[in-house]
Amino acid sequence: MEVLIFLTVLGITGLLCDRRWRRCFIYPLMGIVLFFWLVLSAPMIALAHWGLVFSLPPDLGDTVDAIVVLGRGEELREGQVEIVNKLWKARRSPSIFVSGMSNAQETINRLKENGLSDRILSGERCSQNTEENAQFTEAVLRPQNVRKILLVTDSPHMLRSLLMFRSFGFTVIPHSSSLPLNWSAAKRMKLILREYAALAKYHLTGRFKERTAHELKHPAPQIIEKLTTWKCQIS
Repeated sequence: MEVLIFLTVLGITGLLCDRRWRRCFIYPLMGIVLFFWLVLSAPMIALAHWGLVFSLPPDLGDTVDAIVVLGRGEELREGQVEIVNKLWKARRSPSIFVSGMSNAQETINRLKENGLSDRILSGERCSQNTEENAQFTEAVLRPQNVRKILLVTDSPHMLRSLLMFRSFGFTVIPHSSSLPLNWSAAKRMKLILREYAALAKYHLTGRFKERTAHELKHPAPQIIEKLTTWKCQIS
């Protein structure tokens, strides 16, 4: 409503101004305001979000080797913890693994506060992006014969995460968490557009390529070094 009032005021102002002023200032400003109003409208956000999730396979309730949670910050943590609790109570997996430098330990602590046992919780706190989430998770879980996972992250982030974890040899069942209800339209659209940009970047730089059996069996030296010297692994 505020935008419509602003556009109306601009329009009236334009009628009172000379033609040159309308052409150089009023009409361009109205166009900019209208553009951003449309971009941040509920239908546009829903359409942009749909483009990221429509191709995701459904979760049919299969059991898996591990639930893998990608830490996405404090605001998204509670939604992830709630989903993991439900998946655990449904006996979907014997273990839970949390990945993310600034989020793994905090998420594990919250899961413990919700009654989950130490013996089923583990993780790594070295990864700083989605590709490293998959790299470190694979390096830790593959020796434990973990191949099939339930992947938990927010819905805009899920497509990129699924493609990345598949490239590291995992069979992935996606189980998305929702964005917080109190997020503004601008904040939602910013995250969604960032995911489109990241998907394009990862595709163009070949990050989604399938890793060879040798690459999976022998993780990159820097990954092993960080796991050992940085004491990244949480157990």
